Amino acid sequence: MSGEIERDRLFTTSTGVIVDGNFRKSNCYSIWDIGPDESYYVSTVTITANADKEDERIAARAEALKECVIVGATQISGPAAGKLVARRIHPMKTGNGIAVEELIGKLQGVLKNSPAPWLRKAQHRDLGSPDYDSEHQGHA
Repeated sequence: MSGEIERDRLFTTSTGVIVDGNFRKSNCYSIWDIGPDESYYVSTVTITANADKEDERIAARAEALKECVIVGATQISGPAAGKLVARRIHPMKTGNGIAVEELIGKLQGVLKNSPAPWLRKAQHRDLGSPDYDSEHQGHA
């Protein structure tokens, strides 16, 4: 993505085609880099957390996906959303059966027009942007 700041967006999917997973139950996540004009598949992350407690399983998923900006899933519980937000990941409930391609198109529309301030900041977070760093000091 020439000239664009790339950040990963992730979707729970068992097929790579449809967002069909509940965040806390899914073991398969497709990671995409999405910019205003193009997108590309990066990788699939498979999580095999064998934790006994639900909270530990959610924490393992959130930690494994900490480099992502957005996590899209059919369902994301309150505790799971809290763990994502604590890692500066935006949880996004997609509802059932939305195509990954359709969701990417919607995100590209947002990026082209006027992304929300949190999304602009998230796009710059790995660059050590002064704007991002100064606005988030003390907000771990």
